[in-house]
Amino acid sequence: MRWREIAQPVQPSLVAEATAPPPGVVKVPRQFLDVARRAAAAPDPTRWQLLYETLWRVVHQNHDLLADTRDPAVRRLSALAASPGAGSREAEGAAPFIPAGAGITELRAAAARCTGCDLYRHATQTVFGLGAAGARIVMVGEQPGDQEDLKGAPFVGPAGEVLDRALADVGLDRQSLYVTNAVKHFKFEERGKRRIHQTPRANEIAACRPWLEAELAAIHPEILVCLGATAARIVFGDSFRITRDRGRFAPTRWAPKTIATYHPSAVLRGQDEAEQAQLYAMLVDDLRKIATA
Repeated sequence: MRWREIAQPVQPSLVAEATAPPPGVVKVPRQFLDVARRAAAAPDPTRWQLLYETLWRVVHQNHDLLADTRDPAVRRLSALAASPGAGSREAEGAAPFIPAGAGITELRAAAARCTGCDLYRHATQTVFGLGAAGARIVMVGEQPGDQEDLKGAPFVGPAGEVLDRALADVGLDRQSLYVTNAVKHFKFEERGKRRIHQTPRANEIAACRPWLEAELAAIHPEILVCLGATAARIVFGDSFRITRDRGRFAPTRWAPKTIATYHPSAVLRGQDEAEQAQLYAMLVDDLRKIATA
């Protein structure tokens, strides 16, 4: 089957040269519809053939084809969708993807399909929270890093190693905690073969916020710990400053005891060993307050 574009002053559409009986109803992932909408607006005459071939494979061969970022057709389709001239849209946010009254297991499964902001386009996968569904303590960081993006779990990279060491120093068992991030996809820029962390924008944080709120509503923690400025400002407001306000409990609508401290990655960013040791000591001091609360 060959495809052609009919020149009309309307939104791009797929039109087959050959007529055929109306097909049966097929179901495709929401992600495909979003990518296809953008790719269809790209100024590339081969886009229709690529869209049809990809659609056929999604329907008949592999429903999760778009998750295979090594597939040549998937890579080309993603490039078309991101190309200049391709369609754009405002982020709709995570809310439409969240099942009402869901528990953590159901939320995690739903989050894997979230396309509520553009960060999912380049990340390997959604990195949802991990830990005890009935945890007394919930810890919230900013976003997954490179290793978290690859492994699909929060705080498993260098910052996670710092956190694990600090938790051990104060006698907290990570297995009894629930650990998550305010943003569920890794935002980065490529520099050669490296992927360098980029701070998520305010609209990206806002788009992902419903996931965090759903996690907290499902768990009802007694203590909520904000690791770093991004998480702290989501919970306490934009005026919050880690250097000034860390280490003090306050009630919030998410937990009766809420506290903020340095993100473990701040320790790694210390300018020298002395500053790293100082930041680590302050992190441990705050975690000790949590352990004894």
